[in-house]
Amino acid sequence: MRSIAPWARAYILCAALAGAACAAPALTSSRTPWGALALLGALYAGCEQVTRCRVIGRRATPGLGGLGTFFPVLLAAVFLLPPAAAALVAVPGALLARVERKPRWVRRVWRAAQIALAAWAAAWVHGALGGRDAVAAPDFPYALAPAGAAVLAFSLVLTVLDGGILATAERVPVRTAWRGLFLRSFAPVAVHGLAGLMMAVLWRSPYGPLAALLVLLPMGVSCWVFAQYHRERAAHQATIRALVQAVDIKDQYTRGHSERVGRASVMIARELGMADERVESLRFAGILHDVGKLGVPTRLLRKDGPLTPQERRIIELHPEYGHEMVRGIGFLGEARAAILHHHERIDGSGYPYGLVGRQIPEFARVVAVADAFDAMTSTRSYRRGRPVEAAVAELSRCAGAQFDPAMVAALQRALERHGWHPAVTSDTSDTADLPVPRQGATGVPAAPQAGAR
Repeated sequence: MRSIAPWARAYILCAALAGAACAAPALTSSRTPWGALALLGALYAGCEQVTRCRVIGRRATPGLGGLGTFFPVLLAAVFLLPPAAAALVAVPGALLARVERKPRWVRRVWRAAQIALAAWAAAWVHGALGGRDAVAAPDFPYALAPAGAAVLAFSLVLTVLDGGILATAERVPVRTAWRGLFLRSFAPVAVHGLAGLMMAVLWRSPYGPLAALLVLLPMGVSCWVFAQYHRERAAHQATIRALVQAVDIKDQYTRGHSERVGRASVMIARELGMADERVESLRFAGILHDVGKLGVPTRLLRKDGPLTPQERRIIELHPEYGHEMVRGIGFLGEARAAILHHHERIDGSGYPYGLVGRQIPEFARVVAVADAFDAMTSTRSYRRGRPVEAAVAELSRCAGAQFDPAMVAALQRALERHGWHPAVTSDTSDTADLPVPRQGATGVPAAPQAGAR
């Protein structure tokens, strides 16, 4: 986002003024615990810098802020300090944080205002429920109730402000701007809130602030592990994207087909009730099912006329080529079997090994249906796509012979629930004068042949 809309600037200005109004009383009050405020503020700013260093890994959140946040110290301030002082703790860390996207000063001011407002509201709720006295005692489990309420208030304020900035700065529709934000923010804030409560209790204990700092060690380790996981996941995604892009460049007729097969495969998997880990692996299988085309001569993939029997036999080697290409990629798991067997048929007439029925891996049976469905519904430069209803009818007709009936039924239920937007895969945007469907090098004349290429 190179520039910020006027409405977004006004929104940020209002948030900044509100945050300043919340923190200002701490500057003039004689009851402000400056020692604790300064130590917590410096510690929070330091933690924000450490979590972005190259050793631990950078984290980011979407939207205008563009920053990850380490909340335990801030929530400890919420449990220990008056509302105005807790709001002030958040300001130095947010203003000094590294920001990679422009305009940097606007993003820093926004993040400082957002966190200050959330900290003020959480500290006010915590104090109103007698939480600071419970932490000083400490009085468990009573101390958990006001702490939980404070965490809830903190997450709600972040959610409200995040949704507002998405609507004004990112131009997300108002009806969807807040969708899912609270659930995504509450879980990590709740975990950090427990660590913050432990810090606050130890801070008020005879052991003092030094003991409270020990809580940060396991939290720091967990953040490092989490960052490593996301870096590894990003590397996986980059590998997948590179392979898919290579296939799309080579086979221009089916550009975008792999991503859509992955999406349809996920729809089927969720209807079947697969675990999230298997759903993700199946998405990889759908995306990479045609990666073996990299080993097929380009002239065959782009041939304008019908394939000869010898040329078709060469084309039918692409599942084996693909399996060889991804054999050493460990994170693909079951996806590798789907890449090898997605052209097998239930009646045993498929390839490369002529497997029958349940001999065909479950992932392969899912991808076969998703592959044929997208092949039939996509409009390409040489033919029109079929309507979704006609494609589903064709799949149902071939269920039990070419396709697993359970997978076809799952796709049908998913389409009724979520719908589908057929794609145009063409080198030109004008498809008004497309020729009638033909059986060519990449044609899909009917479901029994769907996905054969």
